[in-house]
Formats: sequence, structure tokens, C-alpha cells
Amino acid sequence: MASVEIVAIGTELLLGQIVDTNSAWMAERLTGLGIDMYYKTVVGDNPARMKEVIAHALDRSDVVITSGGLGPTQDDLTREIVAEVTGKDLVLDPGLLEQIEKRFRSRGFVMTTNNERQAYIPDAAIAVENPNGTAPSFIVEDPRGIVFALPGVPVEMKWLFDNEVAPYLRRRFSLSGLITHRILKVAGLGESAVDELVGHLIAGSKNPTVGVLAHPGQVDVRITAKAASLEAAAEMIEPVEGELRGLLGDHVFATDAESMEDTVARLLDESGKTISIYEDITGGMLSGRIRQVSPDKFVEAVIGGGSAAVHRLLAHSWAPDSVDDLMSDGARLCNELAWAMKAHTRADLGLAVHGVADESDSAENLARGQAYISVTDGTGFKALSYNSAGRSVPDRTRLSLNAMELVRKVLRDGIG
Repeated sequence: MASVEIVAIGTELLLGQIVDTNSAWMAERLTGLGIDMYYKTVVGDNPARMKEVIAHALDRSDVVITSGGLGPTQDDLTREIVAEVTGKDLVLDPGLLEQIEKRFRSRGFVMTTNNERQAYIPDAAIAVENPNGTAPSFIVEDPRGIVFALPGVPVEMKWLFDNEVAPYLRRRFSLSGLITHRILKVAGLGESAVDELVGHLIAGSKNPTVGVLAHPGQVDVRITAKAASLEAAAEMIEPVEGELRGLLGDHVFATDAESMEDTVARLLDESGKTISIYEDITGGMLSGRIRQVSPDKFVEAVIGGGSAAVHRLLAHSWAPDSVDDLMSDGARLCNELAWAMKAHTRADLGLAVHGVADESDSAENLARGQAYISVTDGTGFKALSYNSAGRSVPDRTRLSLNAMELVRKVLRDGIG
């Protein structure tokens, strides 16, 4: 089985100015092809370090895919370094030069002299036209392995990978197998609790393999199978999935690309119910996620930021001094906010998320405080509370997902 290594090139990646999404995208595509990837390296626009990284990659991997450094500027050095590492001279490819000039003319521009640099590739390399940009790609077949040089612009890289790299790899390595996976998405259980339930399947898995990945409020259980076809892989995955579902039960809320909000939207649609939301500590994240996938069933949202919003929402059912007393009882207040949202908007369900953050805690995850979630259908409440409440993205993401999980349970089982 061929092994591939990705080398992402660009100082901006090391400085954090750009996130390296290219490597993640290619890794997923390579997995689908059934190719093993053991290493990924990020290196800046430094000739010595680029040479070291690419040479080392060629020594340990069958295929090296570089991304970036093919532009026209002086710090675009991938062409020169790949040529040096593979012991070749840079030569002008007339066909590539013509393609670049034609692309400039078609857009009404005059090509500057520095763009000619992009038509130079290592001697005897396979030239690959880039129809989506001015940076051509190329392939060098070295005795140690193969080097693909791809541009760093995502739209250009993705087209070249799907239309040039993948077909080349299939031909070169006679790829007939593939790797595919099924992801079971779990809510209401932490990573350690999931491991307690399914850890024996993880430890003993070979093909299919079972792995766990934790996110804020959610745990993904991934089943990965290598097979000659999708059908064969599905047959291998099916019994393992069945065993996992038996162990995890109703905590599995979705599979693969489906999200929690997709699941809630489907249940709202199937039940014909509508929902209105009050939220403060989550800052609109919860209502935004549900509204995006279920605009027809989403009635209204109130994004609170202090006592004024609570007073306005409860003004018709509580005296001002009573609201002030209620503010000290977070769980009861959250119930009343959920009830008020349902009553004022005439939605079938009222959902409230209320948090009281500990302002002295600046932690970016699981910050101290108290958070409350409540759902009502007018006959009663289903509620949860947590000993954390932060405004960071992980905290808001976790609380939003926990709120949707509570709605999912209500839609599935009712309030009782």
C-alpha cells in the first residue's frame, strides 16, 4: 500500500494568519482512495527548511504532495526547492507559458514579467495545467518517490487533486480498494463515559476499526473499514454499528454529516410543532443554529443580555418586584422564560437557556458559573442545570447542543 505525506508550505500558516484547511481536505480524499497517510508537515517560505522537509518526506513516503509556493513572487520557492531536492534543473515549459499568457488575455490583463516564473518546472517533470488559476502544477517522478506540487489556493488545489492527482494515484498504484467510515454522533455522554461503554470494541478493532473523537457537547464514534468496494465496506461496518448502537442506545442522535440541528429540524417537521427560544449566555448561537435548518418551524427568538430583557419578557405575568426576586432562582427563572416564549409567540414549544457566569473566571472552556435549560409544551417542563457557564465558543457550543438534545428528547418522548 502506497503511503503519502503532505507538505503545506507558507510562512502565513506558521504565523496563524491562515488555517491549513488544504491538508485536512486532502487527507480525507486520500482516505477515500485507500491510501495511508502517516505524516503531515507545515513549513515556512525558507529555502533551507523547505529543502530539509521535502527531502525527508521523500525518504520516508512513496508520494509527497506539496501545497503552496507556486505563485509569481520571490518568496514562492516550491519549484526551485523541488528541483534541487530531486537533482534537476528548472526549465521553461513553453506550453505552460502559453497557457498562463492566454489566461491573462482572456481576463483583459497584461501578464507581468514575474509571472513567467510560474512556467518553469523541474526538467522532465510532468506539466499539469491549472484551469482555475495562473499557477500550474507539476509531477516529478524521482527514484525515491513521486512529488506532486499543487497551488495553495483551495479552489485550485481541490480541482487539481480530484482531476489530476487522484486519477494518477489510481493508475500508478492500481488502487482498487478504498477506505470509508460511518460516524455515530453521541450526546448526553462524555468521552470517558463513551469509552467505558465501547472501549473494548476500540481496543480490539482491526478492520473495521473503532475510534472516538470528542467535541463540545458531542462525542463522535467512528467506524472505519478498508474494502474493495463501498458495498463490501458497508457490509463490514453494519454489524459493528449495530453493536455500538446497542451499547450507546438513544444517545446516538445522528450519523455522518447530519448535525444535531438537522435532527431537531426533522423531528419538528415530523411532529408539526413550532418552537420559540430565549437565550442569554449562548448569545444567539442556539437560535441561529435552529433557524438556519428549520425556518418554517422557528417562530421567534429573544437574545437577552441582562435583567432588562427578562423584565420585558415577564412584564405581563409578573410584578416588577417579583421578577427581581425570581432573578435569584436560576432554575425557576429559566422555566418562566421558556413559558413566556411559548405564551407570547403561541409556539408549540418554548425553550430557554439562561446562564450566570462567574465573571472572575476567564477560562476558555468550562468556565465557572451556573447554566439552566428548560423546555415546555404548556403541560410541564423538562429542565437541566450545569455547574459551568462561560461565553467562550466551546462553552456556548456545548450549551447550545445540550439545549437541542433536550428538545430532541421532548419531541421524541414528550415532557413527562
